[in-house]
Amino acid sequence: MDLYTACMSEETFQTDSRLGRAVVALRDVLHGSRGSGVLSAKDLAAAAGVPVNETGMLADELRGLGVELDGSAASGFRLTSEADVALPEVLEPEIAGTVFAGGVRHYAKIGSTSTMAMKGGAEGVAEGAVWLAEEQTAGKGRAGHTWESNPRDGIYCSALLRPRLAPADVIILSLAAGLAVVDAVHEVTGLWGDLRWPNDVMLGGKKFCGILTELNAEVTKVRYVVVGMGINVNQMEFPAELESIATSLRIAAGRRFARVPLVAALLRALDREQSALHHGIGGAKESILRRFEQHSSYCCDRVVWVEEDGGYEGVTRGLDDRGFLKVETAQGMRTVLSGGVRER
Repeated sequence: MDLYTACMSEETFQTDSRLGRAVVALRDVLHGSRGSGVLSAKDLAAAAGVPVNETGMLADELRGLGVELDGSAASGFRLTSEADVALPEVLEPEIAGTVFAGGVRHYAKIGSTSTMAMKGGAEGVAEGAVWLAEEQTAGKGRAGHTWESNPRDGIYCSALLRPRLAPADVIILSLAAGLAVVDAVHEVTGLWGDLRWPNDVMLGGKKFCGILTELNAEVTKVRYVVVGMGINVNQMEFPAELESIATSLRIAAGRRFARVPLVAALLRALDREQSALHHGIGGAKESILRRFEQHSSYCCDRVVWVEEDGGYEGVTRGLDDRGFLKVETAQGMRTVLSGGVRER
């Protein structure tokens, strides 16, 4: 077992808080107005809470997470580029005041963030817990599909919520998560994502984000909901079977993007959406439906194939007042409740 990364199972490595404290201290020195950006081993040890003679091992653990770091215990340590690892200690100042403040757990490697989040929900973990991973070995997509989760290229994130919603209304929360992704991506990159009902976000006709909403509920009451989000950020290539349908923010924009600001913007945006729903602010449900249609070229006047009831073709005609997609077919108007929808 690594000294600074707690091993929970063969495929789950939760990041120790000492790494987060070390990164914060190194970033503070890097961005300081004076000095060389070098942090002495003594100061690094004090910030992280480790013995001075273990700072070399601490640095090796940081490098293993993808932190670009020069130096040694003798010379001191210096970041050679911005540390782009969304550790709780790094994120916390950016998400203060949200439901997610104090709830972020970071993993170097995990099977699935959503599987862990659902387990946490069943065990009574408080609302606002977030599971973030650098790599997933069993990332989950909709309808039993997997999600390609390259190490340190994307954002693999699941958030636990306990909304006061009936099970039939959870689709609104899923649509709101899509809007949160669109807002966060635009804030950080300037790109506008195109929402494809119910859970995909597209750029140039290709998918860069998938959202999986899972719930545990009684007949009339939701116990908890897990909103899983996978965002392709800096991938430059995909497996052959995904090349024609997948993209990333980097491919779309032609440049790399830091993931930490995007994770922070995503959690802030998701907090705004869920808070508005929770408090019933300003017709929140109606606002979500309206804005989803505004940010979706797929919701209206697209010829689609619906993978439901044996499959059928039709033209999309917007969302109904519950958030389900309306499709006009040769036999009349139909409502898509759960099937996948693909453009013809």
